Amino acid sequence: MKVRFWGTRGSIPISLTAEQTRAKVVAALNAAIDQGLNRRQDVEAFVDSQLPFEIRGTYGGHSSCVQLESQGAGHVFLDFGSGARPLGGDYLRQFPPGSPQTYHVFMSHLHWDHIMGFPFFTPVYIPGNRIVIHTCHAQAELAFRRQQSPPCFPVEFDALAAQIEFDLLRPGQQYEIAGYSVAALLQLHSGDSFGWRFERHGKSMVYSTDSEHKLDQQSALEPYIDFFRDADLVVFDAMYSLADAVSVRADWGHSSNMVGIELCQAAKARRLCMFHHEPAYDDAKIAGVLDQSRRLEALTRSDAELAVVTAYDGLEIDL
Repeated sequence: MKVRFWGTRGSIPISLTAEQTRAKVVAALNAAIDQGLNRRQDVEAFVDSQLPFEIRGTYGGHSSCVQLESQGAGHVFLDFGSGARPLGGDYLRQFPPGSPQTYHVFMSHLHWDHIMGFPFFTPVYIPGNRIVIHTCHAQAELAFRRQQSPPCFPVEFDALAAQIEFDLLRPGQQYEIAGYSVAALLQLHSGDSFGWRFERHGKSMVYSTDSEHKLDQQSALEPYIDFFRDADLVVFDAMYSLADAVSVRADWGHSSNMVGIELCQAAKARRLCMFHHEPAYDDAKIAGVLDQSRRLEALTRSDAELAVVTAYDGLEIDL
């Protein structure tokens, strides 16, 4: 099973500014000077091995879209954030018009940052394709149609060439879909959000974004611990610091890195991937949160190590 991240930001897509790009170039050149780099053939090795990720790369700017792959399984991804646009391009390169495919999309919820990529997902415009939108929201079709209705978008929903289906599922039930065993969990978020757990061939992945956790309500945490239990990977909404999540941004429907570590340790999950990054955080800030999280995990560890990583657009994780 492989997980690919096409969009990892929360609330709204962002891009690097000219000032931020300049700062990365300056930092990279200064590091090269410090290393005495003076040969062209050494540049790539220097970039790959000497520069930290927050200088040589970026955590990205697309909103939520995560692909799940497994040999012999169907095409599966989660959420139609703006990351669905490059994902659609990748699918089109593999399956050009004339080779119709079925795509299974599991929705966490219907807020705009999680559906805005749908009109730019190229397979919806190709006859013969089938797009199955799996959701626990009864109003999902209304949300997708409204997004494409005038004056919001020039192509109305009924003009799409692909076959679009909405599959209403119930949280707490187990389903067999596209080669995966799938279950959903109701989460605390305005308008409701749903986490998803996928299992196949002894591997398990949990996608839990846009979910708030009240630390003074221990009983409310138990369903999440059960849902995360022994997962090989938990993709977790770590949008805020713990201080913000329980104070100025309480009831905003998001969580923190520290809560993700606590829940995953209790569930004996193997890997935590922090996700849905705050759009105001630059790459250096996100890298700092990752470093802080790894130190916290080591301090609070009482059993096997919980591997902690941070999602970025383009990250691939093999389970």
